[in-house]
Amino acid sequence: MDDRRNLRGWWDGAPPPPWPEGRSLAVSVVVNVEEGAEFSVADGDAVNERLPEANQRVEGLPDPCMESQFAYGARAGFRRVLDALAAHAIPATFSTCGRAAERTPWLLQAAVAAGHEVSCHGWRWESHAGMAEAAEREAIARTYAAILAATGEAPVGWHTRSASSPNTRRLLGEHGGFLYDSDAYDDDLPYVVEGPRGPHVVLPYGFDANDMRFEPGGGFIHGRDFADYCLAAVDRLVVEGAREARMLSIGLHPRLIGRPARIGGLETTLAEIARLRDAGRVWPARRRDIARVWRAALGLAPWPPSQEPAP
Repeated sequence: MDDRRNLRGWWDGAPPPPWPEGRSLAVSVVVNVEEGAEFSVADGDAVNERLPEANQRVEGLPDPCMESQFAYGARAGFRRVLDALAAHAIPATFSTCGRAAERTPWLLQAAVAAGHEVSCHGWRWESHAGMAEAAEREAIARTYAAILAATGEAPVGWHTRSASSPNTRRLLGEHGGFLYDSDAYDDDLPYVVEGPRGPHVVLPYGFDANDMRFEPGGGFIHGRDFADYCLAAVDRLVVEGAREARMLSIGLHPRLIGRPARIGGLETTLAEIARLRDAGRVWPARRRDIARVWRAALGLAPWPPSQEPAP
C-alpha cells in the first residue's frame, strides 16, 4: 500500500542516544510567547480570542477580559518563568509569534541575553489550516523578520499553532532559514524528512507535559500536578533512553504557569531536571541544539547557519 503517512516510525529500532556525554534523555523546555498576537477586535480583528475564562461573548465588541489575561503573561508571568530557568541553569526555546515579538521585544531580548533560543510560532497565534499559499509564505517571512529585528539573532525553528497547512513544511524549506520545525506530535524523538533544500529535522512537540492542561477541563489544578506529570515522563524516558534515543518536550505559557500558585510546579520540575543533568543522565537543551546533534548523529552535513533565506 502506498500510504502518505509514516506509521512505522522507529519500530525497527531507534539510534542509540547521541546526546552529549552519553546522556540518556534530551529535555526541551519550550516557552510559548503569544501575548499580543491573539485575535482581538480592539486590534481590528473580526473576532476575539476564545479563552474559557473570558466571559465577554458579544460578537464584534472588544473583550478586555481576554486581552488582560494574555497581558498577564507579559507583565508578570514571563519574569517568573525566566527566573525559574535561571535559578536552575536550564536553557529553553522561546517559541514566539511575530506580532508578539514586535509588541514585546524587551522580553525576547532578556531571553537571548540569558542564553535561550527564540524560534518562530507564526505571525499570529493562529492555525495555518486553510491558509492560502501566498498568505502563508508572507506570514513565515514576516515572522522570521520580526524575531530577527527584535533579538538580533536569526531564528532557525518553527511551530504552527495546532494545525499547519499541507504547504507549511515545504514553504519553510523554500524560505531557507529553518533548521527544524515542530509541527508534529507523533514520537518521543526527532526524525528527518526530505525538504526543498535537503534533509529537514522534525522535533515533535506534545500537549501532555504542557501547562495548557491548567485550562478548565485539562486535568491540572495544582502546581504539583504539573510537576508530577512532567517528572513521571522524565523518569520513564531516562530508563528507555539507556537503550534508544529519547527526547521530551515540556510546554509552557507565561500566562498559565506564571501564576503564583503554579510557578512552584515548574520550579520543582526544573530542580529535578537539573539534578539529573548534574548526575549525567539528562541533557536539557535548546531545540536548535537538539536538531543539530540529531543531524550529526545521522551522518548529515552540518546545517549552514549562514544560509540566506529566499527573498
